Amino acid sequence: MKRLVVITAAAAVAVGGSATAALAAPQGHTAPGAAIRWSACPTDVTGGAYLANAECGQVQVPLDYRRPNGRKISVAVSRVKHTDDKNYQGVLLGNPGGPGGSGLYLSGGLASWLPKDVAARYDIIGFDPRGVESSKPALTCVPDYSDPVRPDYVPANAKEEAVWKARSKAYADACQKKFGWMLPYMRTTDAARDIDSIRTALGAKQISYYGFSYGTYLGSTYATLFPQRLKRMVLDGNVDTREVWYKGQLSQNVAFERNMKLWWSWVAKYDSVYHLGATEKAVEAKYYAIRAAAKKSPIAGKIGPDELDDTVLNAGYNTGFYIPFAEALSAWANDKDPAGLLDWLTEGEGDNGFAVYNAVQAVDAQWPKSWSTWHNDVARQYASGIRFNAWSNLWFNAPVHYWHASGNRPFAVGSTRTPGILLVQSTLDAATPYPGGEQMRSLFPSARLVAEEGGKTHANTLNGNTCLDDRVAAYLTDGSLPARRAGRTADVVCEALPALNDPVPTSATARAAQAAPRVAGEPDKNLLLARP
Repeated sequence: MKRLVVITAAAAVAVGGSATAALAAPQGHTAPGAAIRWSACPTDVTGGAYLANAECGQVQVPLDYRRPNGRKISVAVSRVKHTDDKNYQGVLLGNPGGPGGSGLYLSGGLASWLPKDVAARYDIIGFDPRGVESSKPALTCVPDYSDPVRPDYVPANAKEEAVWKARSKAYADACQKKFGWMLPYMRTTDAARDIDSIRTALGAKQISYYGFSYGTYLGSTYATLFPQRLKRMVLDGNVDTREVWYKGQLSQNVAFERNMKLWWSWVAKYDSVYHLGATEKAVEAKYYAIRAAAKKSPIAGKIGPDELDDTVLNAGYNTGFYIPFAEALSAWANDKDPAGLLDWLTEGEGDNGFAVYNAVQAVDAQWPKSWSTWHNDVARQYASGIRFNAWSNLWFNAPVHYWHASGNRPFAVGSTRTPGILLVQSTLDAATPYPGGEQMRSLFPSARLVAEEGGKTHANTLNGNTCLDDRVAAYLTDGSLPARRAGRTADVVCEALPALNDPVPTSATARAAQAAPRVAGEPDKNLLLARP
């Protein structure tokens, strides 16, 4: 069982926002909060191994910040305290993305991934945003919704598409039945105000922040609402705020198609190892042949076409998956050994991340009202050769079409009053395509953008590229930033690290060592930063 101590912290913003509030609502003032009552952290949670040396608690926040004395919910927080009193830099909050990703583990995660002398300067705070995992309540609508074997993402006809539409509607209906009272208050602006409630509960005048992926949108929203309460901010893998959220899915489809082809090309390069094809087209054809066979007869009775797509999609997120997924696919294709693929199969883990993902996406922005728009956009992409992620991404978001809490115009991110912000973006990032970095830079005149040229891994700081990581460390140490260049461009360009960007298959022993987590027994950072 998860064990967290619930405390009361009156961290209310007098005038706030929700799904129905005006987007330009005043910032308000956060009332003084009670000290957090810390206790031992749970270990049966996402990244629980990272919480061994952390302490945990809950911060009570208003459901609706326009009604600070009304109904309350709570946000789970964790802390690894600073050890360098002389160079103490205050509080550093982390968010891994999503929306719907658990970030409670990031207190210990960032403490492990950052240079020790940098981490020692901060009280590092992890938290689960409202509705997520250890926060209360945690949203869950249809716990077995994603369990195998699901209907094929790619409908062969209108009848198969109708099956997925019905599933999506039933999911949205279940969410409304269970949590209809909470769904209008799941906007990113609500989560940003929760961050300020955490700040108050910690007794901090300012915070620093480290956000990955969707965490960049959450962080930039906080920076817009509360610029005077921000000390430093690192945003890695920036969301393109012009595409929140419907257009962003279509852009992702294009970028993932490119990255999957890059992986298939890499597999072909090592055909002598994997025997899946000597050209990118041959490997791609082999993959789709395996996929088609899995639709007729699921691999080991559990891996159909959807489960196969969901597994190997991670190679489009992170080159660290290149070798293990090539091995797993090769073992099945050549030896009919499903063990490698089954190792990556997830089932019975519930739907909390999926529920929060849809809840936030639905109320953050307006989506097309007509299903024909959704269908036609994806069908057009698929017919043009953007095959891999188009339909799966549509169904991942389809409950939004039937959601019972509607969105408004996206929050207008951007401020001229923030301190310096460090942005990092890989040029071949598929989950948050590169234009998002330049767009975020344009919204904050204080921001500096570091581009990782040729980088194919999503949110790739703290992963071994010293050109990136040294700049993050310098900034978090004393606020050092590179000079800002004129124009819409990166301020610094780092080359992707060849050893990480284009891994070389080695012996099984060397592979095991190469894939070992940073700290024995703890999960890899990039596993935890994947889509919920």
